[in-house]
Amino acid sequence: MSALFSSFEIKNVKFKNRIGMSPMCQYSSRDGVASDWHMVHLGARAVGGAGLIMAECTAVSPEGRISNGCAGLWNEQQAERLAPIVAFQKSFGAVTGIQISHSGRKGSAATALEGGSHISEAEGGWETVAPTDSAFDPDGTRLWKAPRALQASEIEEVQGQFVNSARMALLAGYDLLEVHCAHGYLLHSFLTPLVNQRSDAYGGDLRGRARLLLETVEKVRAVWPEDRVLAVRLSVDDFAAGGLTTEDVSQVGQWLKESGVDILDCSGGGAVPEARGAIGNRTAEQPGMAGEIRRGSGLPVMAVGGISDPHQAETLVSSQTADIVLLGRAMMRNPHWPFHAAKALEAEARHVLAEQYGFFVGR
Repeated sequence: MSALFSSFEIKNVKFKNRIGMSPMCQYSSRDGVASDWHMVHLGARAVGGAGLIMAECTAVSPEGRISNGCAGLWNEQQAERLAPIVAFQKSFGAVTGIQISHSGRKGSAATALEGGSHISEAEGGWETVAPTDSAFDPDGTRLWKAPRALQASEIEEVQGQFVNSARMALLAGYDLLEVHCAHGYLLHSFLTPLVNQRSDAYGGDLRGRARLLLETVEKVRAVWPEDRVLAVRLSVDDFAAGGLTTEDVSQVGQWLKESGVDILDCSGGGAVPEARGAIGNRTAEQPGMAGEIRRGSGLPVMAVGGISDPHQAETLVSSQTADIVLLGRAMMRNPHWPFHAAKALEAEARHVLAEQYGFFVGR
C-alpha cells in the first residue's frame, strides 16, 4: 500500500492522502477580497485529488499585506467571499487550510508580477513595521523601505489582528489555520537574530525572540476550536551565517507544541538578502530538514522543497521524514498531480480524481 495515499488524522480532521498544495501568492485579490480566480485555482486542485489545499499568504490587516494584490482576512466581506470556495473544495474531500500573515518590513511592495519593489505612500503604499528600523536590503537594486520599529505597546494590537483573522477563518469554514512565521515576514523577523536586535522582552535570546510568536499562537489557539488543526510555518534554517538553525527551530517547535500547535510547515530562508542564493542551492535539503524538526520537536511536519517526483514524495512519507508533502510549482504545472502520482506508484487511481473525471480516465 502506498504511504503517500494513506490517510492521516489530526484531531477531528482527516486527510484522505498525504499530498498538499503549498500556499502560493496569486496577486489576484482586490482590497484583500478573493476573486473568481481563487475559485478556479483552489478548486482545480480539489478536483485533482489533493488531500490538503492551502490558500495563499493572507494578511491579517491592510498593512500586513505584501502588496495591494494580496489576499486578506480582516473583515466579514472577505470571509464571506471565501466561504463558497472553501465549501467547493470540501465537496471533493479536501482539507481546507489558510495561512495568515503579517508582511512586516517586506510589505508595501508592488506584486511580484510587477517587479516587487516597494511603493511609496503616494503610489498606494503604506508604512511598514519590523523589530528594528533596518530595511530588508538597503543596498539592493530594488527599492526597499526602512520600516518603523514596532513598539512594545503596539504588539498587542498586531496579535489582536491575528486573532481576528482566526475568527474570520472559522467563519469561512476552514479546517486548518496556519500562522506564518517564515520568509522574513513579521513573526519570523522577530524570531531570527539576523533581524531582531532588540533589547526588550521581545529580543535577546531565543526565548525572548520567540515571545511574539508564542504569545500570538496562544491567543489564536484560544479562539481556534480544539477540534481543528493549528499549524505554524517556520523557516527552519535561515541559510545565512549567524541565523536560525534546525536545532534552534526544533526548540521553538517544542514550545509551540506546548502552546497548542498541531503540525509544523517546514520551509526555509527569506530573512535577509544573503539567503537568496542559498535557498536555490539548498532546496533539495529542505525535505530532510523537515525530518530533523519532526524528531526534534515531537510534532508532525509538512515538508517542502522542490518536491515533484512521486517516488520522492512516497519515500518522504514512508520513512517518516514528513507526514504531509507540500507541492508548489509542481501543482501549478499539473493540478492533477495526485492522480499521476497514484499511477506512477501503482496505487488505486480511480477515485483520486473527482468522479466526473475519474470515471473516464481513472480506469
